[in-house]
Amino acid sequence: MPLAARYYLCATHVLERFAPIIPPLVLRLILAWEFGEAGYQKLIGQNWFADLTFPFPFSLLPPDISWRLATFFELAGAVALVLGFATRFFTFSLIILTVVAIASVHWPDQWHNLGELLQGYRILDEEGDGFGNYKLPVLYLAMFLPLLFGGPGKLSLDYLISNRYWMTK
Repeated sequence: MPLAARYYLCATHVLERFAPIIPPLVLRLILAWEFGEAGYQKLIGQNWFADLTFPFPFSLLPPDISWRLATFFELAGAVALVLGFATRFFTFSLIILTVVAIASVHWPDQWHNLGELLQGYRILDEEGDGFGNYKLPVLYLAMFLPLLFGGPGKLSLDYLISNRYWMTK
């Protein structure tokens, strides 16, 4: 086998050993930072949910309760993601929170064709043209998927708890 191929196989073997550790940890830390920061801003800021229209069934809750729930799940979810504790529960909760945020804050006010809808796929709505800015929340949803389906990785409390639980049986 050529030397380059051996080095390549050796490198991929090392990367595969770290795959269940590093990528989920990095995803958890990035998402924890983003949602923790948003939760902290809600915790110290003014409630602006009264000006929003939430999709059903979230529209049934008063804005003050929605504000507190969002703050709680963003802060508690951030801590849980850092620790890798109840990761799938908080991942699912933050996915729901993100979908509601897209529907009520980031989605275009109105659109008549796919081209207008795609104009909202951006980070900021600097023009204020009403086409929205749902790019970042969609990226968060994509980042949550490996955690939801694959779990938090080996460097997590969930992994430690599951190993202890299964080892005692």
